[in-house]
Amino acid sequence: MPHPTLPIALTIAGSDSGGGAGIQADLKTFQAHRVHGLSAITAITSQNTRGVTAVHPVPLRHIRSQIAAVFDDFPVAAVKTGMLGSAAIVRLVAREMAARRPAWLVVDPVMIATSGARLLDEDAIAVLVNELIPLADVLTPNLPEAEALLGYPVRSAKDCVRAGNELRELGARSVLLKGGHGSGRDVVDRLFDARGVLELRHPRLKLEAHGTGCTLASAVAAALALGHPPRRAVRRAVAYVQRALARGYRPGGAPLRVLSH
Repeated sequence: MPHPTLPIALTIAGSDSGGGAGIQADLKTFQAHRVHGLSAITAITSQNTRGVTAVHPVPLRHIRSQIAAVFDDFPVAAVKTGMLGSAAIVRLVAREMAARRPAWLVVDPVMIATSGARLLDEDAIAVLVNELIPLADVLTPNLPEAEALLGYPVRSAKDCVRAGNELRELGARSVLLKGGHGSGRDVVDRLFDARGVLELRHPRLKLEAHGTGCTLASAVAAALALGHPPRRAVRRAVAYVQRALARGYRPGGAPLRVLSH
């Protein structure tokens, strides 16, 4: 096999017809980092800046065939998972990752869209916790997702420390607990790993945005694919999202911004 000119990363996630999140945001992020992007689409959504109007899951056999096709041909350096949708899809992806063992696996536990639409079935959470999260090198929940995974409110700094440590106990090697849904003048993202807690603090931008979580997880995966260790990958990814968010724009009729990848 010829040596690739660019490192290769795979996103396993849903398609966003509005172009701001999901597969579309992931591939833009990979490209911005000079990483060749592959995709396995788990669901087709009908959405725009106003919200999600429909979700159509891709049949399991076709998700499996997409994953097989890319792993059979490409030296995949990192994998990022996003919207999976159902317990059956989470289980399939977990089994594929357990069998294929990519060097790096970033799991973004996408549950609810910015508009409020549910993107993960309730019964899929247990499968996520028991089968996919234990395989993760980096787990990237926001505060509402952490609450759903753990079953209690995560509001204060003390709550965040407790939640980050308990999420690591689920088996993920590191947890990036995103602070965008918190309060205060600064956003505090916290990385929990074997070395302890790394706090990344940056000014809160007064705007409503779409696709930040997808972009952050993809930027972490891209940095890992480029050879950066996890802490450096997370630092670079957070800085990248801040730049992309500050330069974001409003392509649709709603005030929702998308990132300038």
